[in-house]
Order: sequence, then C-alpha cells, then structure tokens
Amino acid sequence: MKNITVIGSGTMGNGIAHTFAQFGYTVSLVDVSQEALEKGLNTISKNLERQISKGTITEEVRVNTLNNIQTFTDLKSAAKNADLVVEAASENESLKLKIFADLDTFCKPDCIFASNTSSISITKIASATKRETNVIGMHFMNPVPLMPLVEIINGYSTSSETTFSISELARKLNKTPVLANDYPGFVANRILMPMINEAIYALHEGVAGVSEIDTVMKLGMSHPMGPLQLADFIGLDVCLSILKILYNGFGNQKYAPCPLLINMVTANQLGIKSGTGFYKYTFGNKDLVIADKFSS
Repeated sequence: MKNITVIGSGTMGNGIAHTFAQFGYTVSLVDVSQEALEKGLNTISKNLERQISKGTITEEVRVNTLNNIQTFTDLKSAAKNADLVVEAASENESLKLKIFADLDTFCKPDCIFASNTSSISITKIASATKRETNVIGMHFMNPVPLMPLVEIINGYSTSSETTFSISELARKLNKTPVLANDYPGFVANRILMPMINEAIYALHEGVAGVSEIDTVMKLGMSHPMGPLQLADFIGLDVCLSILKILYNGFGNQKYAPCPLLINMVTANQLGIKSGTGFYKYTFGNKDLVIADKFSS
C-alpha cells in the first residue's frame, strides 16, 4: 500500500493525512470544499512546525510531508487509484453508507476501505459495498500524529488478510494496533463514554462542580485530562451521538445520555468547536475558564 486517500479534512482527517504523509505515503486528501481543505492543510502545517520546535522532526521531514499531500474536492478523482481509503467524515451513518457505496463503484477491486468511525457498525458500513471482506475499522485517537493507539475493528465479514495488512500498516506508522470486534462503541468508547456521561450526571445532580470533578479524575486517577474537559475536546455532539449508538445498540439504561448533555447540544454548546462547553475557549488562551453557566 502506497497510495492513501483520506476522506475528510477535519480534526481527525487532517491528522490521519499528516501521519501517513510524514511516513512517506502519497496522500490524496478530499473534502467537499477548497476552504475546508485549506483549513486542514493549515492545521497540518502548524502541527508540523510544532513538531520541529520540539525537535521531533527536521525541516526536511516537514517539507516532504507537505509535498506528499494532494487535495481534491472530487471523491472519484481522489480515490480511483488508491490502495487504501480511510474515511474520516462526520459521524453520520447515512453519510458514511453513501460514501462507501460510491467508493465501491470506482475504486480498484483490491482497494481496502477503512473507516475511522468511533462507534458506527463496520458490518453495516461494509454492507453498502460488494467487498465486505476488504472493509475494516481503523479508529485513530486524537491528536493522531501523537497518539500511539489505533483500534482495528473487524466487521462480520472482514478477512484475516485485510486485518493483517491494516495491522502491519499501523505498525509502519509507529502505532500500536489493538484488535476489536464489531459491537457498539468497540472498546475505547464503550468504556470512555459511560465515564464521561457519569461525570456529566455528577455535575447535573449537584455532586460537585466542573473543576472539582475534573480535578478528582486528574489527581486521583492520574488522568491527563478531566472527563468534562475531554468531552469538550471530543465535542459534546460527538459524545451524544456515540452514547445514542450505545443505548440503542444494547438497550441498556446505563448508556442513556444525561439530560444536561442533550440540552447543551441542543443549545449548540459543543465544547472547543463552538467556543463554549463546560469551559470557555478563546483563541490563544490556554487557561481553563469554567463556562458562565457552571461558575459559582
């Protein structure tokens, strides 16, 4: 595998493109608009500069990484010669099904399709294609260039050859692949999201405040980031979407989203992406400031 197509230039997509390109792969990055692509490339450039400042890469690596990335707004042009397509579009099932159905019509027969979905069934995604054995989950962690884990999810029909190829590819990116089977939330979010949801319930029920909840988990459990700050970082809309998938998939009340989370998403208080969640975010300010609604 040498030619990689990445669908989506948002937070995860540009991180995936950055990582493949840094390790010498030819990357076709595709999104619906040139504006979105320029924003994604700008993020990649800034992250590469940050790597240089920390001494983890050289200027030559930075230049080569950017040269390895081409941008497209047409999916067919971006993917027709791909050896691997990694989909990192919005966490929307109908959108993903359409993307994979379209890919199946013009990609090479031996091209592998991978989804970066955090919770949607790989088996369901594969059903939109006629190459179910070549469809797999490749769930990177954010920020992609830094986080060493890739969750590899087998769909019902994923072949052992596909699993082996993608696991080996992850290792070539200096990542650690961990295999999981296709159940709601896989491993990472099946464990993480109930913890975040419980932290929101603790806030909702007045057990403690935002800072107190996050401090307990950071100092008491050695978490690098508290669950409420992490929810803001992930996006409260994404957290809600994953919890709904867990709740509908298992029919278990323990996965029911907290009413506070539902209300915040309805009010477009989504965390970093909207500027306000459990904390307030302003450009260039790294200090955590609790959102007005939750400040005492």
